[in-house]
Amino acid sequence: MKLGELLEQLLAEHSVIRIQGEKEAEVTALVYDSRKAVPSGSAFFCISGTVYDGHEYAVTAAEAGASVIVAEREVALPEGVTLVLVPDTRRALAYMSAAWFGYPARKLTTIGITGTKGKTTTAYMVYHILESVGIKAGLVGSVEIKNGAETIAADHTTPESYLLQKYFREMVENGCQAVVMEVSSQGLKLSRVAGILFDYGIFTNLEPDHIGPGEHADFEEYAACKASLFRQCRYGILNADDPHMERMLQEHTCGVMTYGCGEGADLRATDIDLHRTDGKLMVSYRTEGALQESFSVPIPGIFSVYNSLTAVAICMQQKIPTEVMQRALSKVQVRGRLETVEVSPRFSLMIDYAHNAMSLKSLLTALREYEPKRLVCLFGCGGNRSRSRRFEMGEISSRYADLTIVTSDNPRFEEPEAIIEDILTGVKKADGDSVTIADRKEAIRYAIVNAKEDDVIVLAGKGHEDYQEIRGVKYPMDDRKLVREVVEELTGEERVRLGIS
Repeated sequence: MKLGELLEQLLAEHSVIRIQGEKEAEVTALVYDSRKAVPSGSAFFCISGTVYDGHEYAVTAAEAGASVIVAEREVALPEGVTLVLVPDTRRALAYMSAAWFGYPARKLTTIGITGTKGKTTTAYMVYHILESVGIKAGLVGSVEIKNGAETIAADHTTPESYLLQKYFREMVENGCQAVVMEVSSQGLKLSRVAGILFDYGIFTNLEPDHIGPGEHADFEEYAACKASLFRQCRYGILNADDPHMERMLQEHTCGVMTYGCGEGADLRATDIDLHRTDGKLMVSYRTEGALQESFSVPIPGIFSVYNSLTAVAICMQQKIPTEVMQRALSKVQVRGRLETVEVSPRFSLMIDYAHNAMSLKSLLTALREYEPKRLVCLFGCGGNRSRSRRFEMGEISSRYADLTIVTSDNPRFEEPEAIIEDILTGVKKADGDSVTIADRKEAIRYAIVNAKEDDVIVLAGKGHEDYQEIRGVKYPMDDRKLVREVVEELTGEERVRLGIS
């Protein structure tokens, strides 16, 4: 592809400072990682990261065969190599990647969801509703990418712009009509979604998070990144009950619809009912305002009301029949996000990704609302990570759960016993009972075998992960599979006592 074609949108927005060299150079590939091979004739992007600065590798890339260098500052290049000087190479990468793949986002209905919590669950809800009505959809999020033909494990909530455009292109080629994606604050800050005009931008909620070295300098920057989504979407759907909603709408350029439980929302949830059905924790409610209907969702907690309301609001804009939304939401499950694993109608067992104090507190508080006989929390903490997280999670679990089962997660290069000792330091700061079983399968066995009528058991921390990392090696381990193995290995007497058919 000609360089001029790749630069079309950047030039239209006056986002190119200067082009030095052949403006119509033929470009054979886009390269943005200095650690990877640079094909002859490629365009190399000098990305400034937290560890590497691509500008330091510009000459090396040119000598390896790059015909174009895209940079934010002057670099001395060999003769015959074109320099494209831009204010922001990450933004340039996003725009040029879109051109490279033929602007695939323009051929899809694009739904971008941002917020501190609820992005993953909401994305899956919308995805399932669209699929239920025959709208083939792609999915991009923190768990996985679905491109219409295969499922790919996700490395980031929002992929780098080149990969994102590549996935969009695959979705179009595989017959997708829409894409539902999580848009992280980092994805917005690092221009991974630059140049995309979303059809729908969604705001779930905002809490202090992702603030620190390598992320956001402060809460204001975090909020500003989130708010920028509503200057690059046609229609915004926002949580009216969140105190930061007005901040999200500063300088917005989109149409607006709101949802929530308060009177001011365009789509409101009323008559909320938390209940159990055969071991499943459910939430049901009615909607008023823009739609008068009833919905039931097999994912517990008030936040499931908000997440599903978001899905309903989006799908209303798509003119999807109410009965389709009701049917899809009544069956929806999100892998590793308050995911119900059916074991016995006498007690409830769930898997969740909660892996820090804030998310664990939110999880246990939501489950406590169902008034379980006992709330049992099984979790471990990752090795080579902040020790303070272990103390905090231990204390939260001991404070909000009746029984904490401390086990192993991803020990990485630490000894599991040392991590467990740190967790127990936190557990002892509150008054909940605790049991320590390092082997995760044996810990799950203990939780199931000792389950009581109306208990709620949550296996926290691993969520959608299907591995355990030990000394740099990832071994297969999936909480769902461990639960199945435990149940299969139960004696006849145990199965009768636990009500397992």
